[in-house]
Amino acid sequence: MSTDSSNGATATIGVAWWTEYLEQGHQQFRGLMDNMLATAPLDQRSKAQWGFAVRQVVDAMNPANCLATNPEALQAALASGGNSLVEGARLFLTDLVKGRITMSDDRAFEVGRNLAVTPGQVVFENELMQLIQYSPATAKVHKRPLVIVPPCINKFYILDLQPDNSLVAHAVAQGHTVFLVSWCNAGAAQGHLRWDDYVDEGVLQALDVSRDIARADRVNTLGFCVGGTLMASALAVAAARGEAPAASVSLLTTMLDFSDTGELGLMVDEASVARREASIGRGGLLRGRELAQVFAALRANDLIWPYVVNGYLKGKAPSPFDLLFWNSDDTNLPGPMYCWYLREMYLENRLRKPGGTMQCGVPVDLGRIDVPAFIYASREDHIVPWKTAFASTQLLGGDSRFVLGASGHIAGVINPPAKRKRHHWTGVLQPEAEDWLAAAQQVEGSWWPAWIEWLRPHAGALRAAPRHMGNADFPVIEPAPGRYVKTSAA
Repeated sequence: MSTDSSNGATATIGVAWWTEYLEQGHQQFRGLMDNMLATAPLDQRSKAQWGFAVRQVVDAMNPANCLATNPEALQAALASGGNSLVEGARLFLTDLVKGRITMSDDRAFEVGRNLAVTPGQVVFENELMQLIQYSPATAKVHKRPLVIVPPCINKFYILDLQPDNSLVAHAVAQGHTVFLVSWCNAGAAQGHLRWDDYVDEGVLQALDVSRDIARADRVNTLGFCVGGTLMASALAVAAARGEAPAASVSLLTTMLDFSDTGELGLMVDEASVARREASIGRGGLLRGRELAQVFAALRANDLIWPYVVNGYLKGKAPSPFDLLFWNSDDTNLPGPMYCWYLREMYLENRLRKPGGTMQCGVPVDLGRIDVPAFIYASREDHIVPWKTAFASTQLLGGDSRFVLGASGHIAGVINPPAKRKRHHWTGVLQPEAEDWLAAAQQVEGSWWPAWIEWLRPHAGALRAAPRHMGNADFPVIEPAPGRYVKTSAA
């Protein structure tokens, strides 16, 4: 008995020493590569590009990512008689057929069943989008509705995941009539669509229909990520036409000044954009799966390797997670639209310049958007750096309020008050981001109440909630969440 115990203890010590030795070697290798890159005779952009590539290699070489050097995976294989390896192989082959790594139990969720379930009706549709009007949850609603434009590179239901973490449901519960754009998942028939189509037939059309149905002089507007860029572009186009459809604009993790685009910008240069333009610039699709792989690579240690290790090496299927289910629900984009966005925004940064871009036949000047603006950023955002989002405060023509939330691009935004998680910063607007942060006040909990409080004065007087969705000109087409959001990327 004592002999077995002694042998077990010796084996444990041996494994611990071996594991520690491998980890130390990996960290030394990381440090060596970092030092070599730091002293390389390269400009800063080239160093950043090489740094991104080196990080991908070094992260992949982590001993934990290999069966032979992962003691937990080896122990699981021994304890299960090899069944964990069999299950891992099954999970790998399943993902190989899917063409992506599974990060959530796909069987646990279904759009329209337990995701995107806030009651409402589709009241308009065209080739590009469906417009959803959500049913009121209060006896009275504000006169001016809220029109939400989500990113077109993802499905809209990130803003309406489940009832307890739905920004849409929260706004409805505060007495706002909410309209939301559900973008089409582009197929071959939409491969010709341009950025201008998204602005005119997407955002501006949604604003017009919403005003008509709500019988409102103006609407409050919200854009999230690329949806915010589209919203700002649309409002600037409207201003150039002598129109003023918005009473306010809220921009969540949005870039209008593309001076600092983080690591995403490292992948965009003249040669890469020219290749895209040659292949899909005149027609065709950017596949959603390709976009998903790029975003996953930005956070490989969060979005790739944990699922490789737990799934393929240990044979553990992923748990249900609504946000990661959404993250894997790919969306295609029309090639001409995507290429214009890459060149005009990421490569040449023209949107910030008055008249720098021609959109829908008019020169665009963000300074002509002279309505109050609520600008939100997430401090750990790896897609829209928070200082880049802050730069929007210096571009818009109206009074701006800036709020900075904790966490990242998605988790920072989807932070309902009831969860009592994280914190945010508020403060008097300053010309420089660092000066603003130095003087800002940290507030515990979600930023949603601060936004609702800011929005209320712009929403107009209360009146009886409508009993029916749509109107004679825009009758109900089908129940929310509609068909478009359920279309899978081919």
